[in-house]
Amino acid sequence: MSAREASLDSAVIGEEDDGIRLDRWFKRHRPGTPHALLARWARSGQLTLDGRKADVSDRIAAGQRLVMPVPPVEAEARPARKGRPLTDADIALAESMLIHRDASAIVLNKLPGLATQGGTKTEHHVDGLLDALKYDAPMRPKLVHRLDKDTSGALLIARSPRAAAWFAKSFSNRSAKKTYWAIVVGVPDIAQGEINLPLAKQPGSGGEKMHVHDSGLASKTRYRVIDRAGNRAAWVELQPLTGRTHQLRVHMAAIGHPIVGDGKYGGKGAFLTGTISRKLHLHSRRLRIDHPDGGAMDVSAEVPEHFAASLDALGFDPLLGEVAIDDLAKGPPPKAAAKAAAKAHAKQIRKARRGERRGRTATSKPTDHIGKPKSKAKAKTTAKTGKSAAKKPSPRSKRPRARS
Repeated sequence: MSAREASLDSAVIGEEDDGIRLDRWFKRHRPGTPHALLARWARSGQLTLDGRKADVSDRIAAGQRLVMPVPPVEAEARPARKGRPLTDADIALAESMLIHRDASAIVLNKLPGLATQGGTKTEHHVDGLLDALKYDAPMRPKLVHRLDKDTSGALLIARSPRAAAWFAKSFSNRSAKKTYWAIVVGVPDIAQGEINLPLAKQPGSGGEKMHVHDSGLASKTRYRVIDRAGNRAAWVELQPLTGRTHQLRVHMAAIGHPIVGDGKYGGKGAFLTGTISRKLHLHSRRLRIDHPDGGAMDVSAEVPEHFAASLDALGFDPLLGEVAIDDLAKGPPPKAAAKAAAKAHAKQIRKARRGERRGRTATSKPTDHIGKPKSKAKAKTTAKTGKSAAKKPSPRSKRPRARS
């Protein structure tokens, strides 16, 4: 054996590392190897995959044979960075957010106010809790996308490097579908449409704030007004067609309807008076994505307490939120589809409560088609005319008389 061969090491890429970058493989299996040293090996041709020169950014595949130099002793002795130990409260918090788990994926319903990843002065975050969600997997789960600290809702976690690579590709090619719910100040003039405004980092904000600018990156958001509280506020469904920082928040503020609680982009005008919470009312409601093990995953996350309380306080009908933008695009017009879905859902509820209705007394209040008490004005009008308000004239009455 030559001196050169003695200084080389090799490994076969396992299934769990299929699709990840080469430098990620070193972080997992040779954690003490500095990135600068890897780059030097790559430039000099000392890193090979199946006999071919490899770069640190190359995607690797299961079964490939990686050949590399044996790292210096000082590099091997360099310890891997470790996070702080988890407390019982941390473990309980992580498990309380879990809404879906399978062999390749975990979905959390992230709490508002909890950061996705750490940063300056941010030590408590989702990434730091992932050791509590390892379960029977051989490796630590991995984040594949982010939510703003104050945004709640569905957050996808990969349970293997292969799954992480799969999901990352789905997000990058926009095949993953994310649906958000928001409560905004005022009501958009157009009930359903698309916002197409380029976004760029705002100068002087240190990259922490975005704004609409002609030289920015193309940014598109689809939206639909689900329900409205007069002219005071609207409950909207949002679907980002691009993935820019703070995109939904900036777009809604740009059209004059900031998300309730978003003082960063809406200023003082983003807050409603009364009992409405001052927290951000933006929630990742639904995530649809192809699954690495076949089929598709479709997970919905319930809104947090402050959001639910605001929906109730503003009188929004929860039934209307069950009709998605994509459903409307393929079906009847928006209002007709929303009413049809509400009626169908209410019919199921009435069937389930059939026994309760039989036991009602004659003094029970009349209800409309979705189970809400009829207004007094409507009841008086019906009693006065003595006819059903929903009764339509017979088609025969409109038939023209035959001429003699």
